[in-house]
Parts: sequence; structure tokens; C-alpha cells
Amino acid sequence: MITSMTGFGRGDASADGISVTVELKTVNSRYLDFSFRMPQAIQNKELELKELLQNHINRGKVNVSVRVDKAGTGVPEVTFNKKLVQGYMKMLNDLREAASIEEPVPLETLLDFNDIFESREQDEETVEKIWELTCESTEAAVQKLLEMRLQEGEQLEDDLRKRVNHIDEMLSVVKNKIEGRSAEIKEELLERINNLIDSDKIDPDRLEMEVAVLVDKMDITEEIVRTQSHIKFFRKALNNDDSVGRRLNFLSQELNREINTIGSKANDSEISQHVVQAKESLEQIREQVQNVE
Repeated sequence: MITSMTGFGRGDASADGISVTVELKTVNSRYLDFSFRMPQAIQNKELELKELLQNHINRGKVNVSVRVDKAGTGVPEVTFNKKLVQGYMKMLNDLREAASIEEPVPLETLLDFNDIFESREQDEETVEKIWELTCESTEAAVQKLLEMRLQEGEQLEDDLRKRVNHIDEMLSVVKNKIEGRSAEIKEELLERINNLIDSDKIDPDRLEMEVAVLVDKMDITEEIVRTQSHIKFFRKALNNDDSVGRRLNFLSQELNREINTIGSKANDSEISQHVVQAKESLEQIREQVQNVE
């Protein structure tokens, strides 16, 4: 079963008043590309988190968001710089004395200096706990992400099978129509040429050879055989559990090349109509395989 590159997964884990939420969002991309939003405390763990995700995801753009909530610990996320507070207080008192103001400096005035507050440094034990919870919630998020990508992949696979089957049906119709066509083309060409030239001035063997070359150029049997071979490999890839997005993309390009050649060589209005229908299905296939992992 194929896997879509589009998906979303969320995982939560908590312990000792600390809660960690990890959200994973993936979209299609030619390669495996990560984008992280992580709290300062575990930013040095980005490479390890990337390696953990690479065990499950082979291709796509992956947006990773990690949120930490420590409200349950009862410890504020911020603290104040004691020396800076004392320095501001001294400055304000000096200002109050210089201005002959008797009222004491209110706390509200001191709070206007935003730089007295700073983030509380995390102790090693807390950082380790955050990382453990991050790994736990990431595993949960990955499982939900994979479930969604598999569901999307199921729908993609059904659609791709229908469209490649339609192309195969069109080829069968064209193949049936061209049976014995080479002999007809050759006969028509000889008749037309003989009507246009003086038969006394042309070498019959040379004419036969030139007509044979023209007939060969108009024959689409080889292209049909190659297209059917590509369809066979396309179906085989759909049954593969590995990452097959690049392979399907390559095969769809090869199908496009052969079907275009059939259309240009056919020189038949009815065949051209079937080729147009096949190209419509192929266009949808080429669009869909861009989202296959």
C-alpha cells in the first residue's frame, strides 16, 4: 500500500506537573525536509528528534512544533534580576530626593522596567524530564500521522489504479484498431505514389524500400508495447510497501513520452481521440503521484 505525504499528528505526554505537546504536519516535497519550532530548553536536541522522525518518515516536508507547559509545577517561568532591581530602586530614590518628593516609590513604577524580568534557567533534571516527555509525545504524534498518511494513501492508490486501468483500456482499443494497419498504409502509399509519378522512371525496389521506411515510421506497435510495460511496472509499484513516489513519478513521465509519440505517429482521428482520453487520465496521475511518499 502506498503512503501519502500529506498528514497531521498530535501527541501529548505529562508528568510531574510538566506537559509536552508535539504536532507534526507533513506536505509533499521532493526530499525529506524538516522545520522545527522548539523551546529553548531542548533546542540542542533537534538532531536527535530529527533522527527519531527519520525512522518513520522517508519523504516530504515535515513541520515539527513542540510546546511545553509547566504550569502544573507551580513554578513561574520567569524570575527577576535582583541586582538590576536594586539598581533601579536606588536610581528612583535618588530621583525622588532630587525632586523633593516625599512619597515612596510605588511598585508599579518599578514594574515598568521590563528588563528586570528574565527567563528562569532550567535545572538539568527538569530539562531531562522535558526531553523524555518530548520523545514520548513525538512517538504518539508519529503514529497518528502515519495513520492519516496511510488513509490518504489508500484513496490515492484507488484513484491511480482507476486511471492507469483507463489508460490500459484505451491502449487495448488502439491496439485492436492497428492490427493489419501496416499493410493497409503500405498499399495506400504505393497507390498514391504510383498515381503521382511516371512508373517508367522509378525503380520498383527503391520505391518498395522507401515505402517500407515510411510505414515503419507510422507504426505505433512498439510504443504500445512499451507503454503496456510501463503500466505493468506502475501497478507493481502500487503493490509495494516501500517508498515508491519517485518511481511512480518516473514511470508517469515515461508513460507521457510514449503516449505523446503514439498520438503524433497515429495519423488517425479515431486513435487520436483515444490518445486524448488516455492523456487526460495520465495528467491526473502525474498530479497525484506528486503526493506519494
